[in-house]
Amino acid sequence: MPVINRISAYADDMKVWRRHLHEHPELGFDCQRTAEFVVDRLKAFEVDEIHEGIATSGVVAIINGQGDGPTIGLRADMDALPIPEETGLDYASKVHGNMHACGHDGHTTMLLGAARYLAETRRFSGRVALIFQPAEEAGGGGKVMCDEGIMDRFDIGEVYALHTAPGLSMGRFVTCAGPIMAAVDDFDIYISGEGGHGAYPDQTRDPVSAALQIGNAFQTIVSRNASAIDNLVVSITQIHSGSTHNVIPADAYLGGTVRTFRTEIQKMVRTRMEDICQGIGTAMGVDVRLDYQTNYPATVNHGEQVSFAADVAREIAGADNVIADAQPEMGAEDFAHMLEQRPGAYLFVGQGDGPFLHNPGFDFNDEVAPVGASFFARLVERAQPLT
Repeated sequence: MPVINRISAYADDMKVWRRHLHEHPELGFDCQRTAEFVVDRLKAFEVDEIHEGIATSGVVAIINGQGDGPTIGLRADMDALPIPEETGLDYASKVHGNMHACGHDGHTTMLLGAARYLAETRRFSGRVALIFQPAEEAGGGGKVMCDEGIMDRFDIGEVYALHTAPGLSMGRFVTCAGPIMAAVDDFDIYISGEGGHGAYPDQTRDPVSAALQIGNAFQTIVSRNASAIDNLVVSITQIHSGSTHNVIPADAYLGGTVRTFRTEIQKMVRTRMEDICQGIGTAMGVDVRLDYQTNYPATVNHGEQVSFAADVAREIAGADNVIADAQPEMGAEDFAHMLEQRPGAYLFVGQGDGPFLHNPGFDFNDEVAPVGASFFARLVERAQPLT
């Protein structure tokens, strides 16, 4: 079964929705205009319930099927990124410095497309809960929605999500059982010494030298403290210090990210960072403070739900266009919190060649929207068939 004909019939409407969202990106939890747009569409589709203001601007909508049954959750993220857009498109962002560089405008559109179809046809039992989530990129909106009780409040039994994948053939689905995306931690290191003249370093306690040694030592965590078969990334992404050539500054800063799949590796990294900072600080005569933040956990798919979702994807895309045993990726996703509370699966759907995610030249491929909407719709119909 290819893309559902009824959904194909309003592909042009989906394009209009998506490009409107692209023009009006919002950040973090402040997705109020986006949520208003979503709610307006849902009201037009005549869904049964709309619940607003969850995690500040999140929305959960309920569509009742025919007869009793469980509730299946479908999630889309709504927030954008603080990146100036460089696409040159007619519908480029109208909000300076912000853009939909990760396809969340497309994710929201795909779920709206599925909502329209499911509300029209209702060829399923039980209920579907449509979860429109803010703050995926920063702030952990998925966790906040879970903390506010959406899983119990709406009696959600399983939960699923899609993410667009540039560089993957258009309409191809990729997923795997177990970890599919990594846990993400961030770190900030503040180094305080004593500044002075660059020609007289012996009169200083140089924080820059300490920062360089800490940065180099951190790279040994991957190469000397973790097994070669463990997936681990330690990246220093910021170094700030000084303001001119002939002055040794008094302070320095390092910042970066850690990506892991296993809790014991995550704990090891933090311990080693603490030891390195303390040791180099003592050796160099500077004060070093490590602020280590544990953020999103690993996104761990459930085997039974992955198998089921892959079968549904094969209906839409064909058997040759579904990979159900892909290698995990080192990116992170706060859908992980929902998968901690309920069984479910996270899948990527290809959108063809083009700039990668978080790139100022990125744009969602509108041809993918009917594919994703069809996947969501068939997922519900197959998971909760009419008896």
